[in-house]
Order: sequence, then C-alpha cells, then structure tokens
Amino acid sequence: MKIQKVTEETRSKVYALLGRAFPGSGYEANLVQALHAKDKITHEWVAIHTNKVIAYVAFSLAYHGHEVCGLHLAPMAVAPDFQKQGVGSELLHFALRQEPIKNQTLYVLGKPGFYRRFGFESCSQPICPFAKNNAHFHSLRNVASSSFTVGYEPEFKTVAKSVVKPAKTTKPAKAQGKKRR
Repeated sequence: MKIQKVTEETRSKVYALLGRAFPGSGYEANLVQALHAKDKITHEWVAIHTNKVIAYVAFSLAYHGHEVCGLHLAPMAVAPDFQKQGVGSELLHFALRQEPIKNQTLYVLGKPGFYRRFGFESCSQPICPFAKNNAHFHSLRNVASSSFTVGYEPEFKTVAKSVVKPAKTTKPAKAQGKKRR
C-alpha cells in the first residue's frame, strides 16, 4: 500500500471510492467534488493498492466566527473490501504525523471507538451544528473554553440540501396461502 497526496488524476477515483464506501448516499462524493471545485480542501491523502484508491482522508478549515480555529477531518473512507484490515488506521496515523496537521486542533464527527484510538476525545466545546448534543463530535488538541458553534465551509450545508436520497425499494409481499402440490 502506498499513501500519497490526492492529484488531479486520483480525484475521480476518490469520488468513486466515496460512492462505494457510503452506499445510498451521494453526500460525501458531492461534498468532496464541491470542495475541490472551490479549492476548499486544505489537506488530503489516498491509500493506493494495485493502482486502486482504497482509502481517503481529507481536512478542511474549522472556524470560530471568521477566524480559523483548526481543521475538520471529513470525510474519511475505506473501500468496503479493505475495511477492518487496518487500512483506515494506517492512513489516519500517516495524516496525523504530517507537518501541517500534527499541531493543529482537529475536529471530527464520527464513531467514538475508532477516533479515541488516535487521541480524539469527546468534545463539549465548541458546539457542532451537525451533532445533536455534540454526540459523536470529537476533538484533538482542543483548547476551546468559550461556547461557540464551530463553523464549516459552506459546501457542507449546501451539499446536504442538494443531495436527494434514493427512494427505498421494497420487495412485493409474498402471496399468502396454502402451497399446492
């Protein structure tokens, strides 16, 4: 496995990976495309195995009002056939050691059990606008003591409004009755 920065050539593979990693949701792929279109992703890396993008991690700016107060880790994805094999952990460990990341305050909305392994802690301040009662909102190197709502790039909200979830399909009910022989 090789880890490298995202390039113009790997972007379409990233979008495809996000579609596979989050089936039924176009949000993540649309979000990254929108952030790319406006050069809003600050740092991003992919893990590549046999010329395939198998994992992705991105960081964008976090705001306290108009001031930058850290970075958001979002999204992070691993191809379904490579999950539970340490690929995501290896990619995240790599990203957290990089010079522009290693001293920043980081925020993430995700599974507590996964992110605690990297030093993230539950976060009561600042307030995450996407997490009721800050459930699943975590931070690393967070020194915020005042109450404020952490800001995201506008694409996080505008993409959420534009993504329409596909309608659920249901299987027709099986006919009830006696089987005939």
